[in-house]
Amino acid sequence: MNTQPNAKSSVTNSESTHSLTRRQMLGSMGCGFGLLSAAAMASRQANAESVASSALNPLRERSPHFPARAKRVIFVFMQGGPSHVDTFDYKPLLAQQHGEMHTFDDARTLAKSKTVTKHRVFQSPWKFKRYGQSGRYVSELFPHIAQHVDDLCFVKGMHTDGVAHGPSTLFLHTGSINLIRPSVGSWMLYGLGTENENLPGFVTIQPSMGNGGPRNYGNAFLPAHFQGTAVGRAGTSAADATIGNLSNSRISHAQQQQQFELLRSLNATQMEHRRDDNRSGIEKLESVLHSYELAWRMQQNAPDTLDLSDEPQHVLDLYGINDKRTEDFGRQCLMARRLAESGVRYIQVNYGDNTNNPRWDQHSNLPKHADHAFATDKPVAGLLADLKQRGLLEDTLVWWGGEFGRTPYAQSNGTGRDHNPYGFTIFLAGGGVKRGFEYGATDEFGHHAISGKVHMHDWHATLLHLMGLDHTALTFMHDGRPFRLTDVHGEVIHDLISTSAFPG
Repeated sequence: MNTQPNAKSSVTNSESTHSLTRRQMLGSMGCGFGLLSAAAMASRQANAESVASSALNPLRERSPHFPARAKRVIFVFMQGGPSHVDTFDYKPLLAQQHGEMHTFDDARTLAKSKTVTKHRVFQSPWKFKRYGQSGRYVSELFPHIAQHVDDLCFVKGMHTDGVAHGPSTLFLHTGSINLIRPSVGSWMLYGLGTENENLPGFVTIQPSMGNGGPRNYGNAFLPAHFQGTAVGRAGTSAADATIGNLSNSRISHAQQQQQFELLRSLNATQMEHRRDDNRSGIEKLESVLHSYELAWRMQQNAPDTLDLSDEPQHVLDLYGINDKRTEDFGRQCLMARRLAESGVRYIQVNYGDNTNNPRWDQHSNLPKHADHAFATDKPVAGLLADLKQRGLLEDTLVWWGGEFGRTPYAQSNGTGRDHNPYGFTIFLAGGGVKRGFEYGATDEFGHHAISGKVHMHDWHATLLHLMGLDHTALTFMHDGRPFRLTDVHGEVIHDLISTSAFPG
């Protein structure tokens, strides 16, 4: 039997099923090239729209690098360096060896005396007690914060660069001691934008003019629209803290609207004529124009956000605003909650002043710590409770701490403590950190971090990570090289981060 035709037919059917003719292949490739061209055009269009969107609102909300644990930060800054061994880092050995002379490895002392010097061990004037189911030690200085230990994450192995207030404060805020660098809040705003285009994305409440001053909330080489907005200043009453010139009572709202629209038209014309100018000049002009437009939107929104008069009495009482000893800082903390609730990305609450001796800087009068603790304890506890009851603590990271700690010995055999950047404590709450947890430790005197050491670069890296930002990828080109908050340093401390489900 001649089976050749059938065999040929079989081969032909197989080729038609699994192969392409030259005509078919060219036809398919043509469509493919068309799709590639369309994709490229769509990409260019998307990029153009992205650039246009950026030009219209450079503070628009941006997607994080990966799913974030927190959406916003409230940094409660204790200027001057509260003593960790008198607040949250209990060291029984200080009481056992109180008054004894010991040699402490201390570069600050060595720089002053040019020789190794013995110091007198100084016990804490305050008693410590365990609190909560987690059994964390807290001194009697903070009875209200102590009630929240099961929501707190204590980082006890902190250490930093710089032994004086100025350098250490700058390092805490910018990651650099002696160079002008963007502040943490500016980096955060640059990376994520704001949740509310009608308010600044970065606000600092009553900042100090000393020890870095505006550099602590400055944008440095980042575009100017990423700088922090100051509300009030240290040394003035929080009741008067506001953003200047938010209202104009001389002319009607309709007239103000007309003026604004005219200025917007003139500015647009000026921008159109300057499109060929150098990019740096354009960016500066854009930042100025964006600041004008944000200022206009703020006039309609910020006054209500900063006005505490609509808060019920029980909320005012929660923050200690019914007591003049706690009222000032209580107002700051309540403002921080309202700003967080309104979508401000990074909020700093400052407990400081404008003198050469910051508030927690007790070199010869350690008992003064009690006054500062009393002024801040109830307001901070009120902030934690208020955020929690409103469901905001899950995605708001609260960070409490100073630029460094204090020594376990009495300075000059007196009744105070010197600066200690070698080991100190901060605490965190909400925003994806572990609850009722402590990480790291100082030595038995509380002088040096010895385990679970967290450098300030590491903390900055972890802070950005909690916000969904990779600290190695959050960069900005300046002077021919990429810069980042952590420079070439920093490791994310994953042990601080909760493994529970992400907030919705």
